[in-house]
Amino acid sequence: MDFLTLAIIVTTVLYVLKKQEQRQHTQLLAQHLARFQIEKLMANLMEGYLRVIGEKDAQRREQIWPVLANTESSLVSQFQRFAEEFATLPAEQTRASTLPLALPYMTRVLPLATMDVRETMKLHAQALAAARVGDAADEEERKRRAFTMTAELMLMQHTCHWFCRSRTVASMRLLARHKTAYEQVLQSIAPGTLKAYEKLVKASS
Repeated sequence: MDFLTLAIIVTTVLYVLKKQEQRQHTQLLAQHLARFQIEKLMANLMEGYLRVIGEKDAQRREQIWPVLANTESSLVSQFQRFAEEFATLPAEQTRASTLPLALPYMTRVLPLATMDVRETMKLHAQALAAARVGDAADEEERKRRAFTMTAELMLMQHTCHWFCRSRTVASMRLLARHKTAYEQVLQSIAPGTLKAYEKLVKASS
């Protein structure tokens, strides 16, 4: 067997195994998200923020903010329940590889080079609760919190895609969907979230 043939066989096997692992992760996450409306609430909230910030009529803005506060409360509550349920899963099922290459089953071969997605989801739940615009005291604080909440939501979505695919794919999807780079999101989340998030990621790198 020549080198080229061997390389093709190895590449094919790695591809099939990686797809299998990604499918398992995707099904696992989908199974636990199915009971919730997190994605729909997230989309409505982010669209609502853009709408209210762009609204020039102050009276109209005062009408929109309470509606968004209710959406926030539902989202925060649902994501908290999701994170609690996800935390009950075995560690070996909830690891995401921190290696630059998306190789199959590296979470089992090199468990030290992984991120515990259970802990990351807990962090996202805490960050979303802390960033609620409904807790703001005035208009300017509402806008700041809306900006932070949007970044926190993007990072949470990035974690979901990272778990299902890879860190690289997650960053590409973030850029394609929201026109925002991963690094920009990290600069926009709350300082406390960033510190805890970097600790989770670097501890496994």
